[in-house]
This record gives sequence, structure tokens and C-alpha cells, in this order.
Amino acid sequence: MNEAQQDILESQGRTEDSLPELVRQLLAALGENPNREGLQDTPSRIAESLRFLTSGYRMRIDEVLNGAFYSVCYDEMVIVKDIELFSLCEHHLLPFFGKCHVAYVPEKKVIGLSKIPRIVDMFARRLQIQERLTNQIAETLMEQLRPQGVGVVVEARHLCMMMRGVEKQHSQAVTSAMLGVFRDQQQTREEFLSLVLGASRT
Repeated sequence: MNEAQQDILESQGRTEDSLPELVRQLLAALGENPNREGLQDTPSRIAESLRFLTSGYRMRIDEVLNGAFYSVCYDEMVIVKDIELFSLCEHHLLPFFGKCHVAYVPEKKVIGLSKIPRIVDMFARRLQIQERLTNQIAETLMEQLRPQGVGVVVEARHLCMMMRGVEKQHSQAVTSAMLGVFRDQQQTREEFLSLVLGASRT
């Protein structure tokens, strides 16, 4: 860890300690009385909630994966679909939520299946936009596993569109990232999309 990274972590620690007081100030700025009975414990609750919802910043990929790679003679597509996903939009700090579908074609080794949802959580538990989140999941799997290719599709609903702004209750954003054979081979890409999106549309 270099000096700049250490400074960032120390700054985050100081900021976390001040979170409840910042929430109290926010409540007052909104016209509320943070001392009234229903709000007395709200600052500490929100601080705890935000620490959990942004815990991905404090996760390390090597600790998440914990060496769960296995040498296997298998070169067909591996898919983990319908991974529940919850994140916070970085523009309004409102939730977006939905499903993530992840596939890869192995190259001499596979990864423990439970590690794929953990990678999704690592990046979802940060302030995000859906497009970046999709790319981060795909690029991390490609870098760590070095498979023939990775495909990721995220389907999500955004409260910043549903509760404010355009107020469209049934809109859904779909993003994808295709790397390796998923980008280069149309048949592989279409098989993946058919298996994950075709099933979700029926």
C-alpha cells in the first residue's frame, strides 16, 4: 500500500466517525428536528447502513476469491444467473436493484461458483452507475481467471427514475459487457444471451 492509499484510508476512517453528526446536520437542513423521538437514533442507523452499503470499498479481490481456482479439463460455458444485486446510484444516492447474469468459458481452470456472486457484491456495494458496475465485474473475472472469455448482463430498476425525475415505474435498464470469445464469436454471445435473457422474458 502506497502513501496516497494510506492517506485515503485514514481520511475514510475519520469521515466514518463523523457520519452520524453529518446525518444530524442533514436532517436539520431538511427542516426536521433530529432530537425528536422518532429521529434520535436515525443518524447512527443511517451511518451503519451506509457503511454496509459501501462496504465494497473495503474489500480486496484476493480476499474475496481466497485462492478458489481449480484445474479442470472443461471448456464449455459456465453460467451463474439471476444473482440478486443491490447498489446505490452515485448521482442521487438512491438504490438500484435487479439481477446479474455472469458467464465464462474456462481456460484450464474454473473458479468456485460462490465467488462469482461475491465479486458482484464487492462492486455493487459502492456508489455506482450500472454501466461501470457491469464492466468491473467482467474485467475482474477476465483478469483473475484468465478464461477464454467473460459475459456479464445486468438488468436493474433505478429508484432515481421511479421516485423522481421522469417517474417511470416499470422501466428497466439492461447493460452488458462481452470480453474474449463472447465479443469475438457471435454464436457464443448469442448462446449466452438466449440462456439468460430468453428465460427471463418467458
